[in-house]
Amino acid sequence: MYKSPLQAYQAIDNASMNGRETEARVLMDAALKLKQCQQNWESENSHDQLDAALRYNQKIWSVFQVELEREDNPLPLNVRQNLLRLIAFMDKRIFETMAFPEPEKLTMMIQINENIAAGLRSHPQAA
Repeated sequence: MYKSPLQAYQAIDNASMNGRETEARVLMDAALKLKQCQQNWESENSHDQLDAALRYNQKIWSVFQVELEREDNPLPLNVRQNLLRLIAFMDKRIFETMAFPEPEKLTMMIQINENIAAGLRSHPQAA
C-alpha cells in the first residue's frame, strides 16, 4: 500500500501512461463520481458517496498543488499561479460542499474537472 496519494499517483504514472493522460483520466474519474452523486442525491447512501467523491477530488487537486509548488516545475510561473488559484477555489468549494451539501454545488467542480481533462488531452506533451 502507498503511504500517500502522491506515491500512488507516481506509481500509476510510471507504470502505465504519460503524466498528462494520467491526470486527465483521474480528473474524469472524479467528475464521474461527482455526477453520480448528483444523479443519486436522494439515495440511501448518498452522504457516504458524496463524502468519498469529495475526498477523491480533494486528493487529486492536492497532488496537483504539490507538483505546481515544486521549484523544478517546468510550467511558466503565471500558469502555475493561475492553477494554484484554481486549486484554492476547488478546496473552498469542496469544504463548502462538505459542510453544506447541495447537488448544485457539484456542477462547477464537475465542469472544471472535465475542462482541465479535455485540455490535458488536446495538447501534446512538451518535449
